[in-house]
Amino acid sequence: MSAIKSILLHVDSSLGSPKRFAVANEVAEAFGADVTALYATTPSIVRYPYALEAAQAAGPLMQQYDEERRDKVKATFAKTTASMPRMHWAELREDPPWGFVRRAFYADLVILGQFDPSEKDPHDVPPDFVPSVVIDSGRPALVLPNIGAAPPLGRSVLIGWKETREAARAVTAALPWLQLASHVHVALWHSETGESMSNSIDIEKFLRGHGMTPKVHHYPNGVSDIAAYLLSLAADVSAGLIVMGCYGHSRMREWVLGGTTRTIMDSMTVPVLMTH
Repeated sequence: MSAIKSILLHVDSSLGSPKRFAVANEVAEAFGADVTALYATTPSIVRYPYALEAAQAAGPLMQQYDEERRDKVKATFAKTTASMPRMHWAELREDPPWGFVRRAFYADLVILGQFDPSEKDPHDVPPDFVPSVVIDSGRPALVLPNIGAAPPLGRSVLIGWKETREAARAVTAALPWLQLASHVHVALWHSETGESMSNSIDIEKFLRGHGMTPKVHHYPNGVSDIAAYLLSLAADVSAGLIVMGCYGHSRMREWVLGGTTRTIMDSMTVPVLMTH
């Protein structure tokens, strides 16, 4: 039985936000879950700090703008999800958007959208919003690419495996998908000490214990850009979902991500399920 019963979907006014509705509903239908579509954006008065000097005059106008922006997204949501009874609208009124993390504590799965700096106004949320939610909440997060995400319940799933807590938690969180997939692939780092072979035996045994027959791919010698290799392999095996750990640490309020994690978040072409 699936452990995914409650899904928290991040909604904002970005162009990619409506694309997440269908994916969230697909996941909810597959696992018998309910979706809370939580609208959470940075208030304009915070996004444009120069306006603080004229806050008394600008404040009401900015609030009106924020409300109109929210109402437009809410109308799109209502129209798009009219035949999706598992989807439920909610709004974050306290500490947006960072209060989203607190709400994520009570969800089995969080669905987020890749940050898109090319948008005309990309600051609905800070650039580090996605990694902050993934790392601060500790919850499994399905991150959807901007280029148009197909439902992640495809026939092929690719696991980026490394013997770490983060990767182990990601694989456990992905079991509902892995058990539905017809093809499970595992990408392993190569080690001259034989560590990769040991990892291969252990992860294969674990997955077989859950009813899967995984195909293991070893990273070739000399590969320095692991993220590029992982994305290339995902294309080669027609993966509809990548599963991996999220690596990073906090430097004051800013998150400093590992190189592979950062590249995947910036360049993903398929949905990525990750945990910290």
